This record gives sequence, C-alpha cells and structure tokens, in this order.
Amino acid sequence: MQVTIEALGAAGDGVATAPDGSRLFIPFALPGEVVRPDGPVVLSPSPERVEPPCPHFGPCGGCVLQHWALSPYAAWKRGRLAEALARAGFGDAPVAETRVTPPRTRRRADLALRRRADGSVALGFHARGGGPVEDLSTCHVLDPALVALFEPLRTLLRGLPAFRREGSAVLNLLDTGPDLLLRLDGVPGVQERATLAAFAAARGIPRIAGSGLKGGVTETLAQLGGVGIAFAGVTVAPPPGAFLQATPQGEAAIVAAVLEGLPKLTGRARIAELHAGLGTLSFPLAGHARVAAFEGAPETVAALDAAARKAGGRVTATRRDLARQPLGPKELEGFAALVLDPPFAGAAEQMPALARSALRRIIYVSCNPAALTRDGRTLHAAGWQVAQATPIDQFLWSAQLEAVVVFERPRAARPL
Repeated sequence: MQVTIEALGAAGDGVATAPDGSRLFIPFALPGEVVRPDGPVVLSPSPERVEPPCPHFGPCGGCVLQHWALSPYAAWKRGRLAEALARAGFGDAPVAETRVTPPRTRRRADLALRRRADGSVALGFHARGGGPVEDLSTCHVLDPALVALFEPLRTLLRGLPAFRREGSAVLNLLDTGPDLLLRLDGVPGVQERATLAAFAAARGIPRIAGSGLKGGVTETLAQLGGVGIAFAGVTVAPPPGAFLQATPQGEAAIVAAVLEGLPKLTGRARIAELHAGLGTLSFPLAGHARVAAFEGAPETVAALDAAARKAGGRVTATRRDLARQPLGPKELEGFAALVLDPPFAGAAEQMPALARSALRRIIYVSCNPAALTRDGRTLHAAGWQVAQATPIDQFLWSAQLEAVVVFERPRAARPL
C-alpha cells in the first residue's frame, strides 16, 4: 500500500488517508511525500526533507522533526497556534511569525536512567510512547554543559548501590552551574553521600539533591555552594528540580511578548500574575507595575517570596492552589492586567472568573495548544478578543509549542 501524506498531526506524525478511508498516522513522514506505511518507507521524498543532525534521531523520543527544513517547520508551528485559536472561536486572530530557539541551548532535562544486566547504565530519553531508554552519547538540543555530564553520570551511577534498576536525573543549568536532582529506587547511605559530594566537587555542581523514584521528600545529598538564577537582575535560589523555561532564548521571547502585551500603565498600576513560579515573569513585570504573584507549590513560592523581599517589595508572593481555589471576580478588581502561565493542563478552573471579571487585558502564556483552545473558548463566549499572539518554539524539533496570547475585552463590552 502506498499513501500520500496530506499534513502533519499534532504529535508531528504524517497524516494520510488509507484506501478504506481510515486515517493513518505515520512517523517521520512529511507533507506531500508518498510513503509505504510499513516501515515506514519514503518512496517519494519531499524537497523539504533534510538530513537529521543527531545520530540518535529516530530511536530517541526527544525529537520528532529533525528531518524537516526550518522554514516549513516554523510555519507549521505558527499554524498550530492559529488553529488552536480558531477552534476557540478566534478565526481572525493576528499570529506573529514563530520565534525559534537555536540548537544546543536547552538548559533543563529529565533524563531516564536504567541499569542493564551487566551493571552498565543507560542514560537518555525514552523512545516515543515510553519505550526503552535511548542511551545518548550526544544531544543537539541540550546545552553542551549538560551533555558533558552524560558520561561522568554513567560512571557515577554504575558504582552507586542506591541506584538499583531505574531512576531519573533532573538537570537544571543555573547561573551558578548545573543543579542535579537524582530520583533513585534506593536510599543513599553515608558513603554514597560522600561519593556524591566528591562528584559534585569534581564537576562544578553546587548542589545534588535526591528523592524516591515515586516522589516523596526531596533532600540535599551534597551542597558545596549556593544556587541561583537571575530574572530581570533579581537572583532566586530555586528548589531542586524546579521548573525553568526550557531555554534562555525562549524565556527572553516570552518575556518580550508579555511586556509588549501590557496596556498603558500608570505609576500606581497593579498586575495580577497567576502560576508565577520562581518569578520568571514577576520580576520583569515589576519594572512596569506592582505585581501580586500567586503560586501553589510551597517550595517555589518560598523561593519567590525570599527573592522578592530582597528586591524591594515590588512583587508580593502568595501561596495559593489556583486549581482548588481560583481567584474570584471581586479579588481581581483593581488590576490593570492579568498574566497567567498555567501548567500543561491549562487553567480550566480559573477561566470562568476571568471571563466575567472587570479585567480588560489578560496575557496567557500557553505550553499546550489543546488547553489554550479550551480556555480560550471561555473568553470568546464572554466577548473577549485576541489582540496579538506569538508562537515561541523553545522545544526545538518537537511537536510542543509555547505561545503568548494577549486577550482584551472591547471597551463596548461589559463584564458578565
């Protein structure tokens, strides 16, 4: 059987129609290509097909689109945002060109670990669909400072009894150097902690933390110095494994789009920020107005609060589980704008209150087009419009998409 690829699906697979009318999803196929699905085998390659730069492309699930030229790839990501907004009701939304981050700049990774029968360690990303761990020798997405830790980590883990069969290594590249969180299926003893401290000293790692494979208490296993990362000149000390925007360039593009989306502000203006995290947006926003920042994770909001107090009080950090206790319309009164950067699942619990609030400007930072569509429908039904939308590709060669969407309520429209 031969089929022609009609488009790419949301996961980056080629989409074709089988002779019986069913839909086929074929990995590593591009629009316009003639493909034999078993394999798959490309019989007529697209002129947009390029040689993947990474030797692990295919078996590694970290990238799905290295075989596509950059220009059509970026256009596809822009189209994903336009489609997400159209499904929400905003068919004429103005969508900017995609901001694509360069290779070898990703500063965080959650690497899977697996001990083989001979005692050696596989370290890398799972195959697509959660398959076996692809043991990585290199990575064209991650910052070289993180790639340089691959082989030393393998050597360390091979001799670590607390790593029995499976685990993960969460790496964040902070301003102070790599920060390592090991999730292991055993408990490190005194000698293992000494080994970890020696490893940290040899590799310039200020902190190594550990937790159980299924979560639980995270504790510091070795600390040789302070940890920190700066946002708009304010240094925050993040907890182990903290969420960061994937690349510095992606973060800069998000910040720029958010600030560009702000309305004209007076000297006494206040901005509400939901899912504030460590303050990635809080501190840049504080250069324009006072910020009321809300965050649910206790360790994260504690780090944000400590940094905010040292920075002069333009940011007020409040711990609040916004899924269980969303802000109500009355609490939103008096804010010149609201910025939210929800988790992958979106902000379904919060959106109804936002839609019927007295707010005039909402800036939504999305990492999930499907959640953006659902949450956007709530605003569309209440009469909101899209003023601008910016796709940001900080997950290079993946099907994931970041976006900043500026929603505004027309002056003629009244809150519900």
